[in-house]
Amino acid sequence: MNRHIKSFGSRVSRRQFMIGAAGLSFAIALDGTSVATMLAKQDTGETLSPWISIGTDGTITIMSAAVEMGQGTMTSLPLIIAEELDADWTKVKIVPAPVVEAIYGNPGFFRTIMYTSSQNAVSSYYQPLRLVGAQVRRVLLDNAANRLGVPVAELTTEPSVVVHARSGRRLSYGEIASFAEIPAQAPTIGPEELKKPSDFRLIGKDVMRVELPSKVNGSAIYSIDVQVPGMLYGIVVRAPVEGSAPVEVDESTVRAIPGVMRVVRLPYGVGALAETVWAALAARRALNDAITWSRTGASWGFDSEEGLDAFAADASNLGAPATDWGRKGDAAGEMARAATVLEATYRADFAYHAQMEPLNAVASVSPAGDAVELWCGTQNQSAAVDATARVLGIPRDRVKLNYLLLGGGFGRRGHVDEEFIVDAVLLSKEVRRPVKVLWSRTDDVRNGRFRPITAHHVRAGLDTSGKLVAWHHRVAGDRVMPFSNTDLYELAGRKDFVLMAGVDLESYDIPHQWSELLYRDTGVRTSPLRGVGFAASTFVTETFLDEIAQKRAIDPVQLRLELLGNSPRGRKVVETVATMADWGRRREEGRALGFAFVDMVGGLAAGVAEVSLDPRTGQITVYEFWCAADCGVQIQPDNMVAQIEGGIVYGLGLAILERITIKDGIVEQTNFHDYPVPRMRQTPAMHVELIPSDNPPVGVGQTSVPLVAPAVGNAVAQLTDIRLRELPMSPERVKTALG
Repeated sequence: MNRHIKSFGSRVSRRQFMIGAAGLSFAIALDGTSVATMLAKQDTGETLSPWISIGTDGTITIMSAAVEMGQGTMTSLPLIIAEELDADWTKVKIVPAPVVEAIYGNPGFFRTIMYTSSQNAVSSYYQPLRLVGAQVRRVLLDNAANRLGVPVAELTTEPSVVVHARSGRRLSYGEIASFAEIPAQAPTIGPEELKKPSDFRLIGKDVMRVELPSKVNGSAIYSIDVQVPGMLYGIVVRAPVEGSAPVEVDESTVRAIPGVMRVVRLPYGVGALAETVWAALAARRALNDAITWSRTGASWGFDSEEGLDAFAADASNLGAPATDWGRKGDAAGEMARAATVLEATYRADFAYHAQMEPLNAVASVSPAGDAVELWCGTQNQSAAVDATARVLGIPRDRVKLNYLLLGGGFGRRGHVDEEFIVDAVLLSKEVRRPVKVLWSRTDDVRNGRFRPITAHHVRAGLDTSGKLVAWHHRVAGDRVMPFSNTDLYELAGRKDFVLMAGVDLESYDIPHQWSELLYRDTGVRTSPLRGVGFAASTFVTETFLDEIAQKRAIDPVQLRLELLGNSPRGRKVVETVATMADWGRRREEGRALGFAFVDMVGGLAAGVAEVSLDPRTGQITVYEFWCAADCGVQIQPDNMVAQIEGGIVYGLGLAILERITIKDGIVEQTNFHDYPVPRMRQTPAMHVELIPSDNPPVGVGQTSVPLVAPAVGNAVAQLTDIRLRELPMSPERVKTALG
């Protein structure tokens, strides 16, 4: 449904109008080193980028620094503030925060950017936002104590009310906002002064996600819905290989299409502007055969099948040069002394994000070209502003960003160059009118940015008792962070944590571990994708552990419990899912169970899949999937279950269906007919149990994704005694493995 939006032409600065009734407004920096607090004036209602504004009518406006793409952070982050503030949730309004990194920057990314990714929003903001809420509550208490003439220690709070129990007097937060004075320095709050989990009123309860009603009734606004007066429609045909450029363009056919206004040559492609969507799409089709491309891109000539073969050969060749990634103990020495050494090689193909909403953005460059307003769905607000300012050559405070709901992200909408936004900006610059750029699904696939190909060679050393004492994991992989986010790559010490995530085994008691990286650059566009490196590395480690269990003739679950001897939380997760799935019960003929465990940055989860295999077609069917997870304090339990279920479905696609192939540097797939994703009929019954915990919360948006492939593959091995060591485990590959 289209939404008509008025373009105000205003620019973002560090000052913004307070939303709601005038009253009390706070801005407290997350690092606690500086505080900006002020009382909003009745005549202007201006405030300095607050986290919290309290109106005299009792309305509490809370800024949300993370974007909403279906994972629930638009609710969960304000909920954390509201919990410590002791706010009446029915009086809370949530507003997207402006792009002011000093206040709203993600602590998990060094507070340098506003970026929602890597399931770290809740874990990164949790403690800082609790302090923000507690500090504002303390200011309210201090002002109430002064007004009532009582010691602050005699006051308590109920939702949005300060209570003096001895006298029976009560002051609402709205009443306090009408007379409150703001201290020059924020009050100091010790950790012991924060609420105990047992006292939570909101956290841990199933509070309705604030955006869900609008999604149900159709009023939710995505950037693809936005309509701005005078808006044109734009398309961009991008080079099929990154780094190439248009050499010749036959514009005559395109210009002859009714409604097409202009053809625009860009450094990386060719754009067209039209009066209607249909004219723009017709221009897109006409341009397909009208452009001759340079062969300057690095990936011209690259073949992903041949590339994976080369990666696997290098990974398994212990003499091939590699860079140390992690070392613990003396893995090389212990491997040489081991009674038994097992080894295997695994591979994973490129994979596409397949988010529901194709990329799109609306840009309106001012007539003078010195300012711009954007409407888009982005995971990286900072990059959206910076990339736009960079291509226009204007200060970033001349970029006004309206970031909206995302129809799925999974890592695709957070790159440092934000190319789909830049498309709209450059086309709008040409005509100085609002332009909506739409990527078709084919554009989205052919010009996708993919999970990288990787090949893994793992070796395990066992002592005479069969105990696993040494572990060696070599990864040959295509670079990700240097392409997708050079700034974070530099801040991370030039370490590609996206590619190598999950290689180091944090929870397992393996005394000697060694991981190595054989870094490669194919020239193919790469990206973080839901599950990041864990999706491939967990498939490798959990499949190999099953092979070790088979070699030792012990139960796979028993091996994990043995390795988790120093992790009570890990053992609890494994034992819980084994009970849920009735692990020891023999299944009906033709079905088997497979198991997997993951420690994903402190989020512990285990999964069991019940699987069958049709040897004639090679088709794997997953009937049921059980998952137990300990992800710390549960901010929104029902939403956490939903995220885990979504991750299971996403992981299923990566496990048995989804594959991008490259020939001569060009993506071969074009749409869902040749890039299949799980259909409803392929989705298993899912059973999820969250284990109560007072540990700090970690995200759950990706935690279940890496469990699916190894659990499914291990179940297939139980059925066939054949190990599938390549992702995806497609019917063709299964039939080849079966012979």
